[in-house]
Parts: sequence; structure tokens; C-alpha cells
Amino acid sequence: MLVDTHAHLNHPQFVDDWKEALKRAKSVGVEVVINVGYDIPSSERAVTQCSDAPPDGSAIFASIAVHPHEAKNWNKDAANALALLARDPSVIAVGEIGLDFHYDFSPRQEQFRAFEEQLELAWQLNFPVILHIREAHPDALAVVKNFGKSLRGVAHCFTGTWDEAKAWLDLGFYIGITGIVTFERKSESVKEVAAKTPLDRLLIETDAPYLAPVPHRGKRNEPAFLPIIAEFVAGLKGIPVKQLVETTWQNANALFGLEARLTRNFSSHERSNKTENGDAA
Repeated sequence: MLVDTHAHLNHPQFVDDWKEALKRAKSVGVEVVINVGYDIPSSERAVTQCSDAPPDGSAIFASIAVHPHEAKNWNKDAANALALLARDPSVIAVGEIGLDFHYDFSPRQEQFRAFEEQLELAWQLNFPVILHIREAHPDALAVVKNFGKSLRGVAHCFTGTWDEAKAWLDLGFYIGITGIVTFERKSESVKEVAAKTPLDRLLIETDAPYLAPVPHRGKRNEPAFLPIIAEFVAGLKGIPVKQLVETTWQNANALFGLEARLTRNFSSHERSNKTENGDAA
């Protein structure tokens, strides 16, 4: 079962066709999409979309957070908003959170504060975390280590070195690989990480609408392109695509608890259909 563990169907680029994107994803075997928030409005939209998703598309779950780019807007009201959203059964993670020292759209002090406080929120909720880390691996590792409480999660869209990947693996985290791995240039470290990361610690993701894999590079990315990434990573690891798909599903299920939620959602949908048809609920 293919799982896109990181997409942004809540992004303005999908405002007109996010439902069709889920149907296209389903048609190529992507059974689950995790819809990731990056500020309060996008987190709210991620949750709303879970309720409005088409029944003939991929199943969709939400992750909620304030991204490091938006850390300057992190405050008590934002924390309360996330805590309220977390009550929705579609929410399965806190993310994406972390540090971004490439753009520094928010002051670093504010990034650290938002990161640390959202780690605490995730721990209180017993949710996994989805980490965004760009040019900040040593600092992000230090934050997680100093947190001092047990966390589980994924280092999303990994672009660091193999040594940095090993450090996250040592903390029990998964490594998320995107379409960057298919790029011809500036992707050697990502290829190395994808090849060397133990299969049972690997996740695949699109990060749609960003980072479309070759041959779609430069176009809007979407979950339907995930099989391209799966095939490429399987080739790097020298294993059948089927094995990679099965194991990354197991990994996503272990991290996010998808199977139980999918069963529950199906049962609810089944009951709804029976009610509509005049049967007893």
C-alpha cells in the first residue's frame, strides 16, 4: 500500500482540484495521503479537507503545526488553536515543525521557541512529529536530545549527509525521501541516504506541490507522482518495488497508526451509507 507521508493539499495551488488530486492518487495505487499543515489556517484547512474528501480518492489524514518560517507568529493563541484542532480524529501528527537556517524567514530565537513548545505539545498528545530541518541539523538534533522525553517522528524531505541521517536514526526517527532523489544534479547525498537507510526506517513522500520528481520536475507536484519516487528508491536499494511499497507502508503504519484509523473510518463510512439507504445504523 503506497502512502504519501507528506503532502500539502491544503496549499493554495490545490484550491481548485485537491479532490481530483486525491482521485488521481488513488488511481495509481496511493491509498493514503498525510495532509500537512504549516500555519494555523493551513492546519485548519487540512482538518476540514479530511471531512470533505471524496470517497473514491485516497484516504486523507491531517498533521497540524506552525512551520519554522512562520515561527514569528507562534504564541499562546496559536498553541491553543493547535490543541483544539488535535481533538479531531483526522489529526495524526504534529508537523511540520523544526528549524530552517537557509531562509531565516523567522528569527532563530523564535524558531527555537516554536520548535520546543510544539515538541512539548506532541509529547502531551502522544503524537509523532514531522520535522522540517534545513541547514540546521546539529541544532535540531540538540533540541530533540535536550527535550529529554521520548519522541517518535520523521526527518521529512531529508537533504542532509549520511552522517546526519545516522544521527536521526540513532534517535529512533524515520527518514523521509522526496522527489529530490530523482534529480540529476545536487542530489548525490540524498541518493546515498536513500540507499543506506535501513528499509524499515524509510518513508517516501511527495511534499506536493513542491519538488516534483523527474520527469515532472518544474511542474506542480502531487501525490499521484509518488510511484515514481518509490520505483527510483527501490532501484537505488536493489530491491523489488513491491518490497519497498510493502515495507514503507508498514513503517508509516507503525509511526502514524494508520491501519486502526483506516478501519475506523471505513466502518463510519459504511454506517453512513446504510443510514442513507434507509437501513438501521
